[in-house]
Amino acid sequence: MVTEPRSGGGFQHIPRPALVLGFAGLLPFLASALAAWLVDDRLFAVAVNLKVAYGAVILSFLGAVHWGLALAQGDAANWRRLGLSVLPALAGWLALVISLPLGLLLLAVGFVAVFFADLRTVAAGRAPSWYKTLRKALTLIVLLSLAASYAALMARL
Repeated sequence: MVTEPRSGGGFQHIPRPALVLGFAGLLPFLASALAAWLVDDRLFAVAVNLKVAYGAVILSFLGAVHWGLALAQGDAANWRRLGLSVLPALAGWLALVISLPLGLLLLAVGFVAVFFADLRTVAAGRAPSWYKTLRKALTLIVLLSLAASYAALMARL
């Protein structure tokens, strides 16, 4: 069970390092989405492939959060909990090797799935309540970024 001095839904309850580093982690998502619209055809595939690669890394990281929570809470023998925590890494890896449109869509599905896992984790008291607020904002921006890159890709086909 995670204990915290005060719960709340606003950003003021999120520890500053988690807030700053969480939002800083959006920069490659946003930069690659912008690049997908601004670069010429030679660099377009690079911009979108960078998005997929970074998305795969971050999706893996989010799965690892659940692995770490399980370990910290003495639940390392829980096959279900640890097994589910490795699925985002597998989805990210698959997104890297399939076609670009499908890779972007798979990442979007993966980020939504991890967000719902995060909601369940917070509701079960296994993560602090502020984590829900942070993940909601970050996931929304990631999804918008993936949608922007997908739209740029479709506009070029």
